[in-house]
Amino acid sequence: MNKKRLEGKVAIVVGAGQQPGQTIGNGRAVAERFAQEGASLLIVDVNADFLKDTYKKIQSYRGKVFKIVADITDENACKQIAQACMQHFQRVDILHNNVGLSKGDKKTTELDTSVWDYIMDRNLKGMFMMCKQVLPLMIAQKSGCIINISSTASRAARPTLTYKTSKAGVNAMTQHIAIENAPHGIRANAILPGLMDTPMAINRRAQERGLDAEVIRRERNALVPMGRVGSAWDVANAAVFLASDEAAYITGVLLPVDGGLLEKRG
Repeated sequence: MNKKRLEGKVAIVVGAGQQPGQTIGNGRAVAERFAQEGASLLIVDVNADFLKDTYKKIQSYRGKVFKIVADITDENACKQIAQACMQHFQRVDILHNNVGLSKGDKKTTELDTSVWDYIMDRNLKGMFMMCKQVLPLMIAQKSGCIINISSTASRAARPTLTYKTSKAGVNAMTQHIAIENAPHGIRANAILPGLMDTPMAINRRAQERGLDAEVIRRERNALVPMGRVGSAWDVANAAVFLASDEAAYITGVLLPVDGGLLEKRG
């Protein structure tokens, strides 16, 4: 039998919980694919209820999994996540940061500074603090892989300010971490999802606009060169590749998973 692509590796997946909706979210899909490929997992989410289903599903793959409810806007919580992984597994091979939100974001002249702070804390500062706490562990073992979830919004025009700016910050931070830590055998890459069929992307917009989710899907499908939005499995499969030894010579990459959307936008 062929060896699984992440066999023997230990991964922290932040934002692994599943929001209510008709489809699977990016964080849960990544956690499932990592488990399918043989990784041991510490799954993290701020919402205990969202984390339950992910935990049960991963248990069904008969892999090792532990869960922790934590808010990564608290640096002490980030430290506890890293310590918990070391306590359970004695190493950290993969840190996958899947946190991002845009609710309340507006154009510059209408944006409240409290909304700016709220989004920035979760989309950028939290990722920084997780990297800060995990990097010393990876440096000590002379290996590791960090994957940060950004967005094609970081490289395209948007009607709102904070989400784009925060994800552009994720790109820059990821590339800095990649170069800074390459001598330690650590890789860092970012995935830039495009228009995806996830609960956060579809169901929230449908609720906000008072429309059926299928209307939102059709609108977004029409924007993508491939004629359809992506799924969380597309993001998860990209994450598996970047986390695996197949990507051993890849670092500092901003990888669009977008069906050609960025190329269309130019």
